[in-house]
Amino acid sequence: MLHERVRKALEGRVLLREETLQLALGTLLSGGHLLLEDVPGTGKTTFAKALARVLGLTFSRIQMTPDLLPQDLTGVYLYREGSLVWQEGPVFAQVLLVDELNRATPRTQSALLEAMGEGQVTLEGKTHPLPEPFLVLATQNPVEEEGTYPLPVAQRDRFTARLSLGYPDEKALLQALKEREPLSGLEAVTGPEELLALRKEVRRVRVSEELLDYLLSLSAWLRRREEVRLGPSPRALLQVERLAQALALLEGRPFAIPEDVKRAFRAAIPHRLLLRLEAELSGASPEGLVAEALKAVPAPVERA
Repeated sequence: MLHERVRKALEGRVLLREETLQLALGTLLSGGHLLLEDVPGTGKTTFAKALARVLGLTFSRIQMTPDLLPQDLTGVYLYREGSLVWQEGPVFAQVLLVDELNRATPRTQSALLEAMGEGQVTLEGKTHPLPEPFLVLATQNPVEEEGTYPLPVAQRDRFTARLSLGYPDEKALLQALKEREPLSGLEAVTGPEELLALRKEVRRVRVSEELLDYLLSLSAWLRRREEVRLGPSPRALLQVERLAQALALLEGRPFAIPEDVKRAFRAAIPHRLLLRLEAELSGASPEGLVAEALKAVPAPVERA
């Protein structure tokens, strides 16, 4: 299976938990995008580069700064020899690492919306399709807020899942200290053709009516909570369903089970929830409320 091949290729090179890898692959196969939120130095950039290489995809990285303009990301028309020539920006890659997304101004952040939602860039009335598959890996530092611009709701809602690599255990850290060049000799174990074919397979994974009712019940439970100012959007629920389908496919199943929905819900919903100020001051958190919802709402009985 795909995740086994990727895991073996990355083993000993990237500080990564199995669950994080599966969710990252599931996000790609579901057609979504990934928000990596972690403190500096935990290997986010290395993970993005390694993932692109083992998947056989083109890679591009851009460091977001307050003075960055939208065209620095998407591209620009240049006047050369009497005509306008299209110059592609770094967004034209199959895996785009947007480092420290929240350091860019809202105007520059919004330049990603069309690319992430439609897989294209429109400038001067002309549309330029992005390569497929297309995955945005954006990073944020959740600790340092000085000089940053919080992501607007519309931007956060474009990210299928938010993950944290976390600190590695001592054994993995020792291995990383010994490995001087973790990407050296790293070979691709798949390619765009297989990944696009797997995306089509994801859509054929069966999700029962009971599972859809379960997902709606989880969403309704959150929306009814007085701590919640903004609950999951319809787009969020569609992405949870698609991510659950992808996780099932990665496990070799043609049908989704409640655990797939739970894993997808934990990864896809917390970063979308907006809490009331008084709830935040009292210690409530989106992650805590999602955990409560998964405990309070009974899951359907598994069946093929």
